[in-house]
Formats: sequence, structure tokens, C-alpha cells
Amino acid sequence: MPYLDNSLLIFTDLDGTLLDHHDYSWQPAQGWLERLAAHQVPVVITTSKTAAEVAALQKALKLEDAPFIAENGSVIALPESWRDHIAYPRKVFGAEYGEIRKIIEDLRLRYDFECRGFGDVSPAQVADWTGLPEEEARQAMMREGSEPLVWFGSDSDLKRFEEYLHHEGLMLTRGGRFWHVMAAGVSKGQAVSWLTGEYRRLRGHPMVTIGLGDGPNDISMLNAVDRAVVILGHHNQPMPLEHDDKERVFHTTLHGPQGWKQGLSHFIKG
Repeated sequence: MPYLDNSLLIFTDLDGTLLDHHDYSWQPAQGWLERLAAHQVPVVITTSKTAAEVAALQKALKLEDAPFIAENGSVIALPESWRDHIAYPRKVFGAEYGEIRKIIEDLRLRYDFECRGFGDVSPAQVADWTGLPEEEARQAMMREGSEPLVWFGSDSDLKRFEEYLHHEGLMLTRGGRFWHVMAAGVSKGQAVSWLTGEYRRLRGHPMVTIGLGDGPNDISMLNAVDRAVVILGHHNQPMPLEHDDKERVFHTTLHGPQGWKQGLSHFIKG
């Protein structure tokens, strides 16, 4: 069981994990956030949200001293304390947003696929889809390396769409609310592995990693950490993990920040 000290490194999803699925509150997790801060344990937000969205949330959560991973692993933002790092202030993996949008538009025009991305609609529509205030919806539309989609077509068309994306060097991943189009090979897990290696190099000792997530797009992150907390989700998607044994993986019985609290209490000693 990991100890509460500076060898611990936490990676967490936001929506449906640290943040409540319905009202985006993190209050039930506040006690654990304060304990982790007191012991200088980095909490790395690892999310499908944009860097613009995360920056504001990171400040509200008082996690500004840690890096964060945005857009499902497409973007890693490094804090001021990492200013001497070669990748500061951003490390971006894969295709840029404009290129992704062009490929989606071409495929939709050619095959009449029924889907809409954030780049197709107004901030008011994104606010309606997400439940966010319109100003926060605008931040959600400030994409750098991925495009969230609402799919209106058939399952068979979705499979064809995914195959065509693959031919273009892109992939489709499922989040809690949306499908996300991004560069093939980019994932939360890849970003987690890179950042864990950088922490190990900078601190000069191994890090024990814990990941917390609730959706299929968290699977690569949960496979990349030493201990995985699968938060009870508001979906019926399977969550198959590698080495899903009780020593490494804990499935919570509570949703959102209540489950976040339950998962850390299960794994952390001290």
C-alpha cells in the first residue's frame, strides 16, 4: 500500500471522477486534496477538457504547482516551476486541431455521416450539450489536438467512420459524454507514462502512481499506473483493464468525488 509522501503521484480524470457528473462539484474530495497538498503529493489533472478549461479549474482546485494533461493526452501543460524543462510550457502530441477538423469535414461530406463536433456549432449549443455556462463552453471550444463529437448516425456507420479515420492517421475514443477524434497513438496513458518518467528523472527516485477515472477514455491511463481506481460511472460501457486484480485495481461503489475519496482511502496508507 502506497504511503502519503513525496514518492506518490496522482493522475485524475475530472468529469464524473473528481468532479460530480451533474453539478461539477468536488466538495466530497476536498479533504483528500488538502491532505495531498500538505504532503506535497502532485495531483495531475488528466482530462478530455481543453487547456483553457483546465487552467481555471486547476486554480480553483489549488493544483497550479503540478502539470496537467488535456484533450485526452494530446497536450501536457507544464507549470512555472518546470520552466527549465525542455518541453516548457507545452508538450503537444499528434495532429493539430485544424487538420483534424478538415479530415472530419471531408469524411462527413463524402459519406454523409451524421455527427456534429464542437467546431460545427455555437457556444450556446456546446453549453446545452455539456451543461456548462456559455463562457466556459467557449473555453471548451478552444481545442489544440482533438475534437469532441456527438454521433447521431447508426452503429454500423460509426464503425465505418472509425475505419476511415484510422486510414487518415486518426482514432476515435469514447468519453463520458462525447466521442473524441485525435491522432492515432495519442492517449491519456501515453501522456501519463511520459510525465511519470519526467518526475522520476527530476526527483531522482521512483514514483508510485495512482490513477482515478470513470470512462473508457481513462482505460489507457488506468493501465499506465501502479494502482488504478475505477470510479463507478454514469454509463454502461465496459471498463476492461490489464491485470485487473484486487492488489492493483479498486472499483468504487460510489460515483464522482465520493468515489474519488473512497478510492484514495482504499489505497493510501498514512
